[in-house]
Amino acid sequence: MSGKKTVRVIKNGQLKRQQTAERKVDSPRETAREMVKTVTNWVNELHQKRSVDTANALKFLSDTPRPSEI
Repeated sequence: MSGKKTVRVIKNGQLKRQQTAERKVDSPRETAREMVKTVTNWVNELHQKRSVDTANALKFLSDTPRPSEI
């Protein structure tokens, strides 16, 4: 092995400051906003899926002849 290895010394107070600086703590209000946003997106996707399914069903029903029309 070539070269010297360096040892980094971190004092106890520095370690705590680094850890708290690295963590991002969301406020309860922001957490609630994220949850509401997620559920709102789920509901919007469900409405879009239902409208597409309904449109496809109506198209299918209008394309097939009724037994009385044959």
